[in-house]
Amino acid sequence: MDAGMRRAILLVLTLLTGCASYHAQPIAPAQLAHQFEDRSLASEDLRAYLDRALGHDVRPWPILRWDQQSLTLAAWYYSPALDIARAQWGTARAGIQVADAVPNAILQLPFQFATPNPGPGAPFIWGPALDIPIETAGKRGYRVDQASHLSEAARLTIGNEAWKVRAQVRDALLALYAARERCADLSRKGKALQQVVQMVSKRRSVGENSGPDVDAAVLVATQAQSDLAAAQSARQDALAQLAAAIGVPAAALDGLQFNLDEFGTAPPPPPAADAQRDAIFHRADLLASLAQYAAAESALQLEMAKQYPDIHLGPGYTYDTGTHKIGFGLAGITLPIFDQNQGNIAQAEAKRKEAAARTAALQDSILGDLDHTLERYRASLAAVQLSAHHLTIARHLLDSQAAGFASGNTDRLTLTQARADYEANETTYLDAVVAAQKAAAALEDAMQRPLGSNTAIQSLTQQEPRR
Repeated sequence: MDAGMRRAILLVLTLLTGCASYHAQPIAPAQLAHQFEDRSLASEDLRAYLDRALGHDVRPWPILRWDQQSLTLAAWYYSPALDIARAQWGTARAGIQVADAVPNAILQLPFQFATPNPGPGAPFIWGPALDIPIETAGKRGYRVDQASHLSEAARLTIGNEAWKVRAQVRDALLALYAARERCADLSRKGKALQQVVQMVSKRRSVGENSGPDVDAAVLVATQAQSDLAAAQSARQDALAQLAAAIGVPAAALDGLQFNLDEFGTAPPPPPAADAQRDAIFHRADLLASLAQYAAAESALQLEMAKQYPDIHLGPGYTYDTGTHKIGFGLAGITLPIFDQNQGNIAQAEAKRKEAAARTAALQDSILGDLDHTLERYRASLAAVQLSAHHLTIARHLLDSQAAGFASGNTDRLTLTQARADYEANETTYLDAVVAAQKAAAALEDAMQRPLGSNTAIQSLTQQEPRR
Protein backbone atom coordinates (compact mmCIF):
# COMPACT_ATOMS: atom_id res chain seq x y z
CA MET A 1 0.00 0.00 0.00
CA ASP A 2 1.57 3.29 -1.03
CA ALA A 3 1.76 6.46 1.05
CA GLY A 4 -1.25 8.14 -0.66
CA MET A 5 -3.59 5.29 0.16
CA ARG A 6 -2.42 5.22 3.76
CA ARG A 7 -3.03 8.95 4.13
CA ALA A 8 -6.57 8.59 2.73
CA ILE A 9 -7.43 5.78 5.14
CA LEU A 10 -5.94 7.73 8.04
CA LEU A 11 -8.07 10.74 7.15
CA VAL A 12 -11.25 8.63 7.15
CA LEU A 13 -10.42 7.08 10.52
CA THR A 14 -9.67 10.50 12.01
CA LEU A 15 -13.05 11.82 10.92
CA LEU A 16 -14.87 8.80 12.37
CA THR A 17 -13.37 9.40 15.82
CA GLY A 18 -15.63 12.47 16.22
CA CYS A 19 -18.86 10.44 16.03
CA ALA A 20 -21.28 10.38 18.94
CA SER A 21 -21.56 7.20 20.98
CA TYR A 22 -24.76 5.39 21.96
CA HIS A 23 -25.80 4.98 25.59
CA ALA A 24 -28.73 2.71 26.39
CA GLN A 25 -31.43 4.06 28.71
CA PRO A 26 -33.90 1.21 29.29
CA ILE A 27 -37.27 1.88 30.94
CA ALA A 28 -38.51 -0.49 33.63
CA PRO A 29 -42.29 -0.37 34.29
CA ALA A 30 -41.79 -1.35 37.91
CA GLN A 31 -39.38 1.54 38.40
CA LEU A 32 -41.84 3.99 36.84
CA ALA A 33 -44.58 2.78 39.19
CA HIS A 34 -42.24 3.16 42.17
CA GLN A 35 -41.29 6.70 41.12
CA PHE A 36 -44.97 7.64 40.86
CA GLU A 37 -45.78 6.27 44.30
CA ASP A 38 -42.85 8.24 45.78
CA ARG A 39 -44.15 11.58 44.53
CA SER A 40 -45.00 13.94 47.36
CA LEU A 41 -45.92 17.57 47.94
CA ALA A 42 -43.21 17.65 50.61
CA SER A 43 -40.38 16.88 48.17
CA GLU A 44 -37.26 19.04 48.43
CA ASP A 45 -36.94 19.00 44.64
CA LEU A 46 -40.46 20.40 44.40
CA ARG A 47 -39.55 23.11 46.91
CA ALA A 48 -36.54 24.09 44.78
CA TYR A 49 -38.78 24.29 41.71
CA LEU A 50 -41.28 26.51 43.55
CA ASP A 51 -38.41 28.73 44.74
CA ARG A 52 -37.27 29.22 41.13
CA ALA A 53 -40.79 29.75 39.80
CA LEU A 54 -41.87 32.24 42.48
CA GLY A 55 -38.52 34.01 42.73
CA HIS A 56 -38.28 33.64 46.51
CA ASP A 57 -37.80 30.96 49.13
CA VAL A 58 -40.99 29.13 50.04
CA ARG A 59 -41.23 29.13 53.80
CA PRO A 60 -42.38 27.28 55.81
CA TRP A 61 -41.92 23.98 54.03
CA PRO A 62 -43.98 21.90 53.56
CA ILE A 63 -46.63 24.53 52.82
CA LEU A 64 -49.24 24.69 55.56
CA ARG A 65 -52.19 25.66 53.33
CA TRP A 66 -51.99 25.00 49.62
CA ASP A 67 -53.74 27.46 47.32
CA GLN A 68 -54.43 27.39 43.59
CA GLN A 69 -51.13 29.00 42.62
CA SER A 70 -48.92 26.64 44.61
CA LEU A 71 -50.89 23.57 43.52
CA THR A 72 -50.69 24.67 39.88
CA LEU A 73 -46.91 24.97 40.17
CA ALA A 74 -46.79 21.50 41.72
CA ALA A 75 -48.84 20.20 38.79
CA TRP A 76 -46.45 21.85 36.32
CA TYR A 77 -43.59 20.11 38.10
CA TYR A 78 -45.11 16.64 38.03
CA SER A 79 -47.35 16.80 34.94
CA PRO A 80 -46.57 14.06 32.37
CA ALA A 81 -48.36 16.09 29.68
CA LEU A 82 -45.88 18.93 30.19
CA ASP A 83 -43.00 16.46 30.15
CA ILE A 84 -44.15 15.32 26.72
CA ALA A 85 -44.53 18.92 25.48
CA ARG A 86 -41.04 19.82 26.74
CA ALA A 87 -39.58 16.73 25.07
CA GLN A 88 -41.31 17.62 21.80
CA TRP A 89 -39.83 21.11 22.02
CA GLY A 90 -36.39 19.55 22.51
CA THR A 91 -36.96 17.45 19.39
CA ALA A 92 -37.98 20.56 17.43
CA ARG A 93 -34.93 22.47 18.63
CA ALA A 94 -32.73 19.61 17.49
CA GLY A 95 -34.41 19.97 14.10
CA ILE A 96 -32.84 23.43 13.75
CA GLN A 97 -29.39 21.88 14.10
CA VAL A 98 -30.29 19.29 11.48
CA ALA A 99 -31.57 21.97 9.10
CA ASP A 100 -28.44 24.07 9.56
CA ALA A 101 -26.05 21.21 8.83
CA VAL A 102 -23.75 21.65 5.84
CA PRO A 103 -24.02 18.70 3.44
CA ASN A 104 -21.10 16.32 3.90
CA ALA A 105 -18.61 15.76 1.15
CA ILE A 106 -18.52 12.25 -0.34
CA LEU A 107 -15.17 10.47 -0.48
CA GLN A 108 -14.76 8.21 -3.51
CA LEU A 109 -12.03 5.54 -3.72
CA PRO A 110 -12.23 3.92 -7.17
CA PHE A 111 -9.83 1.07 -7.96
CA GLN A 112 -9.13 -0.69 -11.24
CA PHE A 113 -6.61 -3.31 -12.39
CA ALA A 114 -5.34 -2.77 -15.97
CA THR A 115 -4.35 -5.74 -18.13
CA PRO A 116 -2.38 -5.54 -20.20
CA ASN A 117 -0.59 -2.73 -18.43
CA PRO A 118 -0.58 0.29 -20.79
CA GLY A 119 1.69 2.47 -18.69
CA PRO A 120 5.15 2.58 -17.32
CA GLY A 121 4.01 2.15 -13.71
CA ALA A 122 2.05 -0.41 -11.73
CA PRO A 123 -1.08 -1.84 -13.48
CA PHE A 124 -3.48 -0.01 -11.16
CA ILE A 125 -5.86 2.89 -11.55
CA TRP A 126 -6.93 4.33 -8.22
CA GLY A 127 -7.12 7.57 -6.28
CA PRO A 128 -9.23 9.50 -3.79
CA ALA A 129 -11.83 11.95 -5.08
CA LEU A 130 -14.36 14.20 -3.36
CA ASP A 131 -17.92 15.12 -4.22
CA ILE A 132 -18.47 18.45 -2.43
CA PRO A 133 -22.12 19.64 -2.66
CA ILE A 134 -22.72 23.39 -2.59
CA GLU A 135 -26.31 24.44 -1.98
CA THR A 136 -27.57 27.43 -3.91
CA ALA A 137 -30.47 29.90 -3.74
CA GLY A 138 -30.44 30.05 0.07
CA LYS A 139 -31.90 26.57 0.59
CA ARG A 140 -30.20 26.04 3.93
CA GLY A 141 -31.50 29.36 5.23
CA TYR A 142 -35.07 28.43 4.30
CA ARG A 143 -34.67 25.05 6.02
CA VAL A 144 -33.43 26.76 9.16
CA ASP A 145 -36.34 29.23 9.06
CA GLN A 146 -38.83 26.39 8.73
CA ALA A 147 -37.26 24.44 11.60
CA SER A 148 -37.11 27.59 13.76
CA HIS A 149 -40.82 28.28 13.24
CA LEU A 150 -41.67 24.67 14.07
CA SER A 151 -39.55 24.95 17.21
CA GLU A 152 -41.43 28.10 18.19
CA ALA A 153 -44.74 26.30 17.64
CA ALA A 154 -43.55 23.47 19.89
CA ARG A 155 -42.47 25.98 22.55
CA LEU A 156 -45.89 27.63 22.47
CA THR A 157 -47.52 24.21 22.78
CA ILE A 158 -45.90 23.98 26.22
CA GLY A 159 -47.87 27.05 27.26
CA ASN A 160 -51.05 25.57 25.86
CA GLU A 161 -50.55 22.32 27.77
CA ALA A 162 -49.65 24.29 30.88
CA TRP A 163 -52.95 26.12 30.68
CA LYS A 164 -54.81 22.83 30.39
CA VAL A 165 -53.05 21.56 33.51
CA ARG A 166 -53.87 24.78 35.35
CA ALA A 167 -57.51 24.45 34.31
CA GLN A 168 -57.64 20.87 35.60
CA VAL A 169 -56.26 21.97 38.99
CA ARG A 170 -58.67 24.91 39.12
CA ASP A 171 -61.69 22.75 38.26
CA ALA A 172 -60.71 20.16 40.88
CA LEU A 173 -60.30 22.86 43.54
CA LEU A 174 -63.66 24.37 42.60
CA ALA A 175 -65.29 20.94 42.94
CA LEU A 176 -63.56 20.54 46.32
CA TYR A 177 -64.76 23.99 47.43
CA ALA A 178 -68.33 23.26 46.34
CA ALA A 179 -68.35 19.89 48.12
CA ARG A 180 -66.85 21.35 51.30
CA GLU A 181 -69.37 24.19 51.50
CA ARG A 182 -72.26 21.94 50.55
CA CYS A 183 -71.27 19.48 53.28
CA ALA A 184 -71.29 22.30 55.84
CA ASP A 185 -74.68 23.63 54.70
CA LEU A 186 -76.28 20.19 54.52
CA SER A 187 -74.85 19.20 57.89
CA ARG A 188 -76.50 22.21 59.55
CA LYS A 189 -79.71 21.63 57.62
CA GLY A 190 -79.71 17.95 58.54
CA LYS A 191 -79.33 18.72 62.24
CA ALA A 192 -82.21 21.19 62.10
CA LEU A 193 -84.44 18.69 60.27
CA GLN A 194 -83.59 15.94 62.77
CA GLN A 195 -84.69 18.29 65.52
CA VAL A 196 -87.91 18.91 63.59
CA VAL A 197 -88.50 15.14 63.40
CA GLN A 198 -87.96 14.81 67.14
CA MET A 199 -90.35 17.65 67.90
CA VAL A 200 -93.04 16.43 65.52
CA SER A 201 -92.72 12.89 66.90
CA LYS A 202 -93.04 14.20 70.43
CA ARG A 203 -96.12 16.21 69.50
CA ARG A 204 -97.63 13.14 67.89
CA SER A 205 -97.14 11.21 71.09
CA VAL A 206 -99.31 13.73 72.88
CA GLY A 207 -101.83 13.91 70.04
CA GLU A 208 -100.86 17.28 68.57
CA ASN A 209 -99.66 15.92 65.17
CA SER A 210 -100.89 13.24 62.85
CA GLY A 211 -98.89 10.37 61.40
CA PRO A 212 -98.55 11.93 57.91
CA ASP A 213 -96.93 15.02 59.44
CA VAL A 214 -94.27 12.85 61.10
CA ASP A 215 -93.73 10.82 57.94
CA ALA A 216 -93.28 13.99 55.87
CA ALA A 217 -90.72 15.36 58.35
CA VAL A 218 -88.82 12.05 58.36
CA LEU A 219 -88.82 11.98 54.55
CA VAL A 220 -87.36 15.50 54.33
CA ALA A 221 -84.72 14.71 56.98
CA THR A 222 -83.78 11.47 55.23
CA GLN A 223 -83.37 13.30 51.92
CA ALA A 224 -81.10 15.82 53.62
CA GLN A 225 -78.93 12.98 54.99
CA SER A 226 -78.78 11.45 51.51
CA ASP A 227 -77.72 14.79 50.04
CA LEU A 228 -75.03 15.09 52.70
CA ALA A 229 -73.68 11.63 51.87
CA ALA A 230 -73.58 12.59 48.19
CA ALA A 231 -71.69 15.80 49.02
CA GLN A 232 -69.17 13.84 51.10
CA SER A 233 -68.67 11.44 48.22
CA ALA A 234 -68.21 14.41 45.86
CA ARG A 235 -65.51 15.73 48.18
CA GLN A 236 -63.56 12.48 47.89
CA ASP A 237 -64.01 12.52 44.13
CA ALA A 238 -62.69 16.08 44.01
CA LEU A 239 -59.60 15.08 45.98
CA ALA A 240 -58.97 12.21 43.56
CA GLN A 241 -59.50 14.60 40.65
CA LEU A 242 -57.02 17.04 42.17
CA ALA A 243 -54.40 14.33 42.71
CA ALA A 244 -54.74 13.23 39.08
CA ALA A 245 -54.43 16.83 37.87
CA ILE A 246 -51.24 17.34 39.88
CA GLY A 247 -49.81 13.97 38.91
CA VAL A 248 -49.38 12.50 42.40
CA PRO A 249 -50.94 9.53 44.20
CA ALA A 250 -54.18 10.29 46.03
CA ALA A 251 -52.42 9.43 49.30
CA ALA A 252 -50.08 12.41 48.75
CA LEU A 253 -53.02 14.74 49.58
CA ASP A 254 -53.85 13.07 52.89
CA GLY A 255 -53.78 15.54 55.75
CA LEU A 256 -53.19 18.61 53.57
CA GLN A 257 -55.01 21.88 54.20
CA PHE A 258 -56.33 23.90 51.27
CA ASN A 259 -56.97 27.62 50.99
CA LEU A 260 -60.12 27.86 48.87
CA ASP A 261 -61.23 31.34 49.90
CA GLU A 262 -60.71 32.76 46.39
CA PHE A 263 -63.64 30.70 45.12
CA GLY A 264 -66.03 32.55 47.40
CA THR A 265 -65.74 35.74 45.34
CA ALA A 266 -65.64 36.45 41.62
CA PRO A 267 -63.89 39.37 39.88
CA PRO A 268 -65.90 41.68 37.62
CA PRO A 269 -66.08 40.71 33.95
CA PRO A 270 -63.45 42.35 31.73
CA PRO A 271 -64.49 44.76 28.97
CA ALA A 272 -65.24 42.92 25.75
CA ALA A 273 -62.41 44.67 23.89
CA ASP A 274 -59.85 43.70 26.54
CA ALA A 275 -61.05 40.10 26.59
CA GLN A 276 -60.84 39.91 22.80
CA ARG A 277 -57.32 41.37 22.81
CA ASP A 278 -56.18 38.86 25.44
CA ALA A 279 -57.66 35.98 23.45
CA ILE A 280 -56.03 37.03 20.18
CA PHE A 281 -52.60 38.01 21.47
CA HIS A 282 -52.11 35.58 24.35
CA ARG A 283 -53.76 32.28 23.38
CA ALA A 284 -50.83 29.90 23.06
CA ASP A 285 -52.64 27.61 20.63
CA LEU A 286 -53.38 30.52 18.27
CA LEU A 287 -49.79 31.76 18.46
CA ALA A 288 -48.57 28.20 17.76
CA SER A 289 -50.88 28.02 14.75
CA LEU A 290 -49.37 31.27 13.45
CA ALA A 291 -45.89 29.80 13.91
CA GLN A 292 -46.93 26.71 11.95
CA TYR A 293 -48.21 28.97 9.17
CA ALA A 294 -44.83 30.74 9.11
CA ALA A 295 -43.17 27.32 8.85
CA ALA A 296 -45.41 26.53 5.86
CA GLU A 297 -44.26 29.82 4.28
CA SER A 298 -40.62 28.83 4.72
CA ALA A 299 -41.35 25.37 3.31
CA LEU A 300 -42.81 26.98 0.19
CA GLN A 301 -39.75 29.23 -0.16
CA LEU A 302 -37.54 26.16 0.14
CA GLU A 303 -39.41 24.36 -2.62
CA MET A 304 -39.15 27.46 -4.79
CA ALA A 305 -35.41 27.54 -4.21
CA LYS A 306 -35.11 23.88 -5.23
CA GLN A 307 -35.83 24.97 -8.81
CA TYR A 308 -32.22 26.09 -8.90
CA PRO A 309 -29.73 23.19 -9.02
CA ASP A 310 -26.99 22.62 -6.48
CA ILE A 311 -23.36 22.48 -7.57
CA HIS A 312 -21.14 19.48 -6.88
CA LEU A 313 -17.40 20.11 -6.95
CA GLY A 314 -15.26 17.07 -7.71
CA PRO A 315 -11.57 17.63 -6.86
CA GLY A 316 -9.46 14.50 -6.69
CA TYR A 317 -6.26 12.68 -7.40
CA THR A 318 -5.84 9.63 -9.65
CA TYR A 319 -2.88 7.30 -10.14
CA ASP A 320 -3.28 5.91 -13.64
CA THR A 321 -0.66 3.15 -14.30
CA GLY A 322 2.19 5.50 -13.55
CA THR A 323 0.53 8.80 -14.44
CA HIS A 324 -0.50 11.17 -11.65
CA LYS A 325 -3.69 13.15 -12.41
CA ILE A 326 -5.25 15.94 -10.34
CA GLY A 327 -8.88 16.80 -11.06
CA PHE A 328 -10.63 20.15 -10.47
CA GLY A 329 -13.89 19.67 -12.34
CA LEU A 330 -17.56 19.64 -11.42
CA ALA A 331 -18.94 16.35 -10.23
CA GLY A 332 -22.38 17.22 -11.51
CA ILE A 333 -25.17 19.77 -11.87
CA THR A 334 -28.83 18.79 -11.92
CA LEU A 335 -30.45 20.24 -15.01
CA PRO A 336 -34.12 21.26 -14.48
CA ILE A 337 -35.18 20.12 -17.92
CA PHE A 338 -38.00 17.67 -17.23
CA ASP A 339 -39.10 18.81 -13.77
CA GLN A 340 -38.74 22.26 -12.22
CA ASN A 341 -40.04 21.03 -8.85
CA GLN A 342 -43.54 22.14 -9.80
CA GLY A 343 -45.25 19.27 -8.00
CA ASN A 344 -43.54 19.95 -4.67
CA ILE A 345 -44.17 23.67 -5.08
CA ALA A 346 -47.90 23.06 -5.65
CA GLN A 347 -48.04 20.80 -2.60
CA ALA A 348 -46.23 23.40 -0.45
CA GLU A 349 -48.66 26.09 -1.63
CA ALA A 350 -51.59 23.85 -0.71
CA LYS A 351 -50.13 23.20 2.75
CA ARG A 352 -49.66 26.95 3.27
CA LYS A 353 -53.30 27.52 2.31
CA GLU A 354 -54.35 24.75 4.68
CA ALA A 355 -52.32 26.31 7.52
CA ALA A 356 -53.93 29.69 6.84
CA ALA A 357 -57.42 28.18 6.88
CA ARG A 358 -56.69 26.30 10.09
CA THR A 359 -55.47 29.48 11.80
CA ALA A 360 -58.48 31.49 10.63
CA ALA A 361 -60.88 28.76 11.80
CA LEU A 362 -59.20 28.60 15.20
CA GLN A 363 -59.43 32.37 15.63
CA ASP A 364 -63.12 32.36 14.66
CA SER A 365 -63.79 29.57 17.17
CA ILE A 366 -61.92 31.44 19.90
CA LEU A 367 -63.83 34.68 19.32
CA GLY A 368 -67.14 32.81 19.19
CA ASP A 369 -66.40 31.03 22.47
CA LEU A 370 -65.29 34.31 24.00
CA ASP A 371 -68.56 36.08 23.22
CA HIS A 372 -70.56 33.17 24.62
CA THR A 373 -68.53 32.77 27.81
CA LEU A 374 -68.46 36.51 28.49
CA GLU A 375 -72.23 36.75 28.29
CA ARG A 376 -72.62 33.62 30.38
CA TYR A 377 -70.33 35.04 33.06
CA ARG A 378 -72.24 38.33 33.19
CA ALA A 379 -75.52 36.43 33.53
CA SER A 380 -74.12 34.20 36.27
CA LEU A 381 -72.94 37.24 38.26
CA ALA A 382 -76.45 38.68 38.00
CA ALA A 383 -77.84 35.35 39.26
CA VAL A 384 -75.46 35.48 42.24
CA GLN A 385 -76.67 38.97 43.14
CA LEU A 386 -80.30 37.82 42.93
CA SER A 387 -79.57 34.75 45.05
CA ALA A 388 -77.72 36.91 47.58
CA HIS A 389 -80.80 39.14 47.82
CA HIS A 390 -83.00 36.10 48.45
CA LEU A 391 -80.55 34.89 51.10
CA THR A 392 -80.71 38.28 52.82
CA ILE A 393 -84.50 38.08 52.92
CA ALA A 394 -84.27 34.54 54.34
CA ARG A 395 -81.86 35.81 56.99
CA HIS A 396 -84.31 38.52 57.98
CA LEU A 397 -87.10 35.94 58.24
CA LEU A 398 -84.91 33.71 60.42
CA ASP A 399 -83.98 36.65 62.65
CA SER A 400 -87.68 37.55 62.89
CA GLN A 401 -88.54 34.01 63.96
CA ALA A 402 -85.68 34.05 66.49
CA ALA A 403 -86.98 37.32 67.93
CA GLY A 404 -90.49 35.87 68.09
CA PHE A 405 -89.16 32.81 69.91
CA ALA A 406 -87.32 35.01 72.39
CA SER A 407 -90.52 36.97 73.07
CA GLY A 408 -92.63 33.82 73.31
CA ASN A 409 -94.66 34.47 70.17
CA THR A 410 -93.05 31.65 68.15
CA ASP A 411 -92.58 28.04 69.24
CA ARG A 412 -89.34 26.08 68.92
CA LEU A 413 -90.63 23.92 66.06
CA THR A 414 -91.38 26.96 63.89
CA LEU A 415 -87.94 28.44 64.67
CA THR A 416 -86.16 25.19 63.86
CA GLN A 417 -88.09 24.82 60.59
CA ALA A 418 -87.13 28.41 59.69
CA ARG A 419 -83.49 27.57 60.38
CA ALA A 420 -83.70 24.56 58.05
CA ASP A 421 -85.32 26.73 55.38
CA TYR A 422 -82.51 29.26 55.71
CA GLU A 423 -79.89 26.53 55.23
CA ALA A 424 -81.72 25.49 52.05
CA ASN A 425 -81.41 29.08 50.80
CA GLU A 426 -77.71 29.02 51.63
CA THR A 427 -77.32 25.91 49.47
CA THR A 428 -79.14 27.68 46.64
CA TYR A 429 -76.80 30.64 47.00
CA LEU A 430 -73.80 28.29 46.97
CA ASP A 431 -75.06 26.74 43.73
CA ALA A 432 -75.21 30.21 42.17
CA VAL A 433 -71.67 31.00 43.32
CA VAL A 434 -70.32 27.72 41.95
CA ALA A 435 -72.12 28.33 38.64
CA ALA A 436 -70.49 31.77 38.46
CA GLN A 437 -67.08 30.25 39.19
CA LYS A 438 -67.60 27.72 36.40
CA ALA A 439 -68.56 30.54 34.04
CA ALA A 440 -65.44 32.44 35.11
CA ALA A 441 -63.36 29.33 34.42
CA ALA A 442 -64.83 29.04 30.93
CA LEU A 443 -64.05 32.70 30.28
CA GLU A 444 -60.48 32.22 31.50
CA ASP A 445 -60.09 29.24 29.19
CA ALA A 446 -61.38 31.30 26.26
CA MET A 447 -58.76 33.99 26.93
CA GLN A 448 -56.11 31.70 28.43
CA ARG A 449 -55.61 34.45 30.99
CA PRO A 450 -56.54 34.46 34.68
CA LEU A 451 -59.26 36.99 35.42
CA GLY A 452 -57.77 40.05 37.07
CA SER A 453 -54.19 38.90 36.44
CA ASN A 454 -51.59 39.38 33.72
CA THR A 455 -49.36 36.57 34.91
CA ALA A 456 -47.57 34.80 32.06
CA ILE A 457 -47.08 31.07 32.45
CA GLN A 458 -44.88 30.03 29.55
CA SER A 459 -41.55 30.99 31.12
CA LEU A 460 -42.36 28.92 34.21
CA THR A 461 -43.49 25.80 32.39
CA GLN A 462 -40.43 25.74 30.14
CA GLN A 463 -38.18 25.05 33.13
CA GLU A 464 -36.99 21.48 33.17
CA PRO A 465 -38.20 19.96 36.45
CA ARG A 466 -35.68 17.86 38.30
CA ARG A 467 -37.11 14.50 39.29
